[in-house]
Amino acid sequence: MSTEKDFSPLTPNIVRALNDKLYEKRKVAALEIEKLVREFVAQNNSTQIRHVIQILASEFALSQHPHSRKGGLIGLAACSIALGKDSGLYLKELIEPVLTCFNDSDSRLRYYACEALYNIVKVARGAVLPHFNLLFDGLSKLAADPDPNVKSGSELLDRLLKDIVTESNTFDLVAFVPLLRERIYSNNQYARQFIISWIHVLESVPDIHLLDYLPEILDGLFQILGDNSKEIRRTCEVVLGEFLKEIKKTPSSVKFAEMANILVIHCQVADETKLTNDLIQLTAMTWMREFIQLAGRVVLPYSSGILTAVLPCLSYDDRKKNTKEAASACNNSLMKLVTPEDDEDVEEEKSGSTGSPSAGEGQPKVEGDSNDMLNASQESVGLSNISFFTPAGSDRPQVTLDLDGIVQVLDRHLHDSSTGMMTRIAVLKWLYHLYIKTPRKMFRHTDSLFPILLKTLSDESDEVILKDLEVLAEIASSPAGQTDQAFSCDITDNKLVLKVPEGPKPGQQPNAGSKALDSSPSTPSMNSYFYKFMINLLKRFSLERKLLENRGAFIIRQLCLLLHAENIFHSMADILLKEEDLKFASTMVQTLNTILLTSAELFQLRNQLKDLHTQESCALFCCLYRSWCHNPVATVSLCFLTQNYKHAYDLIQKFGNLEVTVDFLMEVDKLVQLIESPIFTYLRLQLLDVENNPYLIKALYGLLMLLPQSQAFQLLSHRLRCVPNPELMRTVDESKYMDSKKQAACNKYSTHTQMDYSELLQHFDRVQSKHLEVRHQRSSRASDHHDRRLM
Repeated sequence: MSTEKDFSPLTPNIVRALNDKLYEKRKVAALEIEKLVREFVAQNNSTQIRHVIQILASEFALSQHPHSRKGGLIGLAACSIALGKDSGLYLKELIEPVLTCFNDSDSRLRYYACEALYNIVKVARGAVLPHFNLLFDGLSKLAADPDPNVKSGSELLDRLLKDIVTESNTFDLVAFVPLLRERIYSNNQYARQFIISWIHVLESVPDIHLLDYLPEILDGLFQILGDNSKEIRRTCEVVLGEFLKEIKKTPSSVKFAEMANILVIHCQVADETKLTNDLIQLTAMTWMREFIQLAGRVVLPYSSGILTAVLPCLSYDDRKKNTKEAASACNNSLMKLVTPEDDEDVEEEKSGSTGSPSAGEGQPKVEGDSNDMLNASQESVGLSNISFFTPAGSDRPQVTLDLDGIVQVLDRHLHDSSTGMMTRIAVLKWLYHLYIKTPRKMFRHTDSLFPILLKTLSDESDEVILKDLEVLAEIASSPAGQTDQAFSCDITDNKLVLKVPEGPKPGQQPNAGSKALDSSPSTPSMNSYFYKFMINLLKRFSLERKLLENRGAFIIRQLCLLLHAENIFHSMADILLKEEDLKFASTMVQTLNTILLTSAELFQLRNQLKDLHTQESCALFCCLYRSWCHNPVATVSLCFLTQNYKHAYDLIQKFGNLEVTVDFLMEVDKLVQLIESPIFTYLRLQLLDVENNPYLIKALYGLLMLLPQSQAFQLLSHRLRCVPNPELMRTVDESKYMDSKKQAACNKYSTHTQMDYSELLQHFDRVQSKHLEVRHQRSSRASDHHDRRLM
């Protein structure tokens, strides 16, 4: 083989030395090549220069012989040194064979390749930037090299390249970002360290606007944040922190919408056992908090996704206190973005435009798979348990609140039995807020939300029940809930079922039957949902007696504050009047009566009933009385409250015909205790006026005669012994005194005389007859069952 012919202009001595196994001889050959190339540079002979580089690349650097490859690498480095500033003209030919050697199985050869490339880059400086992607790709491989010498050499080259990029103002970020986006998902620890260090450098260069491309690498950064290496996590935290600072400085140029979904994904913990996931979640939640505050209504289309991520975090304990606080800030800020303008119907605005959508398009859906809706089942690699969300109306110029998606998320959390207490409270606050800010649109969802809101009244937390009652009260009192449509409630298999009949057609008057279903003529007007709410509440009490026993009084008292006591008692009395379960009706009346007589929330209603001066108060008394007849003792206490003492006495006279049970006597006992309470102070003082209140004394003696010899008997007996002798209570001017008392009595009972007390007594008799008949039937069935067992 003729070396002069094959490798000219390289001399045989140079070729021989390049193939030598000794480094010193290869180094001598490199010096000769450097001298030769310098001569060609001086002669401006680019053809020979390219020929030398081609020979060194193809015949040596890419040779099958390891020593030849080593010689080729040092020769290419010598060429670059000889070319100096002109090396930029030949960089492609110089760099590519060296980068090929990065993949060599021999660690020494990889090290020499790294050394050669270092010398090439050091000479070329900024001229290497057009080839940056190739260099970056090669370095990313060496960063994970198992050989420490190779890794050390790559770090030197890496620092040199970073210095060049930092000094340059011609870095092509657009061309680099796709490669960065690809490499950022590497799972290798050293590759991640390499990637994050480069992002840190690029982000710190003022002329390189990496923030513009943050949406493309943000997901990868959060992946790196979960690395097992503490150093890598710390560096990634710093990088993310620098990005967030820059976002705060220039929020107008930030692509918030493109990054919202990424944050939603990482705010949700897929594996709570991994400690690094806590860091990812906290960081993502912190970013979300800042995004909502900086971007404002821009994030509204993503609100359903944000809530899916944020709401569960509100129930975290102190171990995740920071995440909980960040989530709470996100939730509060997002809630403030919802305003009354979101209640405007976009579909109505579009109805007059040309090219109207086909049937079904643009309509709110409860369940669907369109891009405008929540898609919690979408799967992605590594994120199969994460909920994804697509912005509602992303192709629209205006920001649209994804109300349907939000309601779905809230409804799902209420149905989930594992939802924490603070999360349930937040859900109910959201529903209340939406009914306040967007009532028209929210009432489209009321029928679907109503059953779960009623079920939530059985929650273990008083605070949850309070918020739930606020939502239900807003539904029942909002003007937006007034509609001509009526619906009733039925119970099937112990489940509440709302029935919504078809409403009247446009221009058609609703029939009388529909109106009767919608509200009771004696119920104070609220809206179309108020009376239905009362019906469903009482039916839930009927189905869940423990709810009535444990929380019934609490629920009713709160409703009296939210919807006015008169409305609550008036409507419930109407409904109980038609109640078929007489035992439940009696129990419910007893509960309502106790609340009426003892609760501070009912103070005004008690005062309204105390004197019955107005026609409205008399109507209220009659309404309550008819239902109170389900419970004889409660009826007497209502008469005591309204100072209908004669009627109370007449009722007690009828008690002799009733079945006196232990429960009955216990109720009488409780009434005696109530008479001694502050509520009936006025009644006890009226005992001083014996002549004008004879039926009060007779009624109390009647109660005394009903009681067995018990503590209540002794208490009432002692009270009655304190009633003074009427002769001793008269003043000197007896005639004036009696005239004034008679006039007061006439004024007091002028309104009372408008009521037909005989009809009220007859109603009492009818109701008690029904109760007696039911008890006899129940007793008969029990006796028959006992006889069958004996047979």
